[in-house]
Formats: sequence, structure tokens, C-alpha cells
Amino acid sequence: MGVPNVAATAAYYADFGLADETDGWFSTRDGGRQLRVVATPSRRLVELTVGVDDPDDLGRAAVGLTRLGVGSERTATTLAADDPATGLRTVLQVAPRVNQPETPAPIYNGPGRIDRVGARTPGVLRTDRVTPRKLGHAVLGSTDLTTTVRFLVEGLGFQISDHIKDEGAFLRCSQDHHNVLVLRAPVTFLHHTAWQVDDVDDVGRGAFDMLDGHPERHVWGLGRHFAGSNFFWYLKDPAGNFSEYYSDMDSIVDDQLWSPEVLEGAKGLFAWGPQPPPSFLRPDDLAALMVGVHAPT
Repeated sequence: MGVPNVAATAAYYADFGLADETDGWFSTRDGGRQLRVVATPSRRLVELTVGVDDPDDLGRAAVGLTRLGVGSERTATTLAADDPATGLRTVLQVAPRVNQPETPAPIYNGPGRIDRVGARTPGVLRTDRVTPRKLGHAVLGSTDLTTTVRFLVEGLGFQISDHIKDEGAFLRCSQDHHNVLVLRAPVTFLHHTAWQVDDVDDVGRGAFDMLDGHPERHVWGLGRHFAGSNFFWYLKDPAGNFSEYYSDMDSIVDDQLWSPEVLEGAKGLFAWGPQPPPSFLRPDDLAALMVGVHAPT
């Protein structure tokens, strides 16, 4: 993540619950080192690293990129290429898959069903700090939606999960519903990163802790998306990027059993929750980004 105000932005993500590795990197509980904050003139997603299983995956991506006329750089364990539309450098790297220990499901009471007797739900008893389990997805704006989607899908091998009609595409490289969302935009920028927590209680607890003394961080939530089905709460970092706590994301284990939809209107954004503020759809600094005016350092 590139920002003009590294120190303030890094402090925000430490507050957000990521572990500060003191060398510019931040870690999650399950995913390890997953965010690096670096200095750039304006906020943007500089580089995305994606794990692959073996060198054969690198070879397939190299062939796909060549068909698109996109150059790449290859080593024994990595392949790197730049999206022609956004300049985003994407690095495929042979690496072990992220292993997430199973978390017991919350015990809920419901109509005609009492599973929790004589006890408060653990969700209201937790006092530990919310710490994200992994980076789930990143959302970027592209001035050429078609080119960026082709780069990721036909070049690198991402799968399409759903479309926002004429405006975006949800893409996956794992069993999660999406790992990248590309949005049509008048300028290249990072819209948000999304960080998985255990359940909806931790979505709420994390947001409440972040808003304590900092109400200006609030953007949108609590709600539930339609695409991906996840609970969400969005906050804003000092550089203007949104960050999302989420839980209960759809999983796509068999590609043949999932049919992408073209979503319109509210379904492209959420199933329930408050209406998104105008700044979520069109960030307040978008005009400044378009004319090259940068935030102070």
C-alpha cells in the first residue's frame, strides 16, 4: 500500500489490530506478513503478491500473459507482471497455502431452539483485542476495467465470481468469494482492503474500538453484502483508504457449482444495512487524485 503519510497510516493499522513488524510490514494471525506501507505521492495499491502451489502455475500464467501481449519477469519461484491499465505489479510466488485453524461456531438461541442455556453469549463477554485472521481482499479502481480484468483473469488465472453491471468484477484466486474487486474509475486508486475476523461480534467490537475517540474514522456499517454475503463495517485510514472488518464470506469450493451473476442496484452493494454514504461510492479525494493533488505528509 502506497501512501504519502506513512507514519500516520501505519499507526492506524496497528490500531486496527494488525501486528506491527517494525520494518514496514504488518501481520495477521493466520496469514503472516500481509501488508506493507510504503511512501508514494498519492494513495494507491503498489503491489499484490499471490501465492501459487508450484512452478507449473507460474508457467501457465506466463503463457496467459504472453497471449495478452504483457511482459513478465520469471525466477524459479516467482513471476511478476504489471497491469497495463493501473500499473499494479502482481507477483505470483510459490508458497504454502494459508492454514486457518478451525474456530468453533457461535452457539445461537433462536425461535424454537435453545442451544445456549443459562449463560450469556461469548460474543458479549470478550474483552480481548480484535486481531484480523487474514487479508481477504483488495478493491482497486481502474481507468480501463476490461484491461485490468483480462490481466487478472486471462493472464494470471483468477476466476470471476460476480459482476457489478458495467461497473466492476469480483475475482477470486482462492475459495473465498473474492480476493480482488476491480471497479471502473476515472483514476487508479486503492478503494479498500478487507480483513477477516471471527464473527459478526468481532466486526462490531473491532469497529467500536476503532471509533472510540476517533468518530471521523467511520464510513459505513454495520451491514451485510449480497455479493460474498459477508457482514461488514468500513472505516477510513489517514491516507483516505477504506479498511473493512468482515466475517462469514461465501466459499466457492467447486468452480463448476458456482454461476456468476450480474448485480444491479442495491444488490451490487448490500443486502441490508444503512445506505452507503456518497463518499463510499465516490471518495472525497477522488477529484484531487485525478488532478494530482496529494495529501500532506
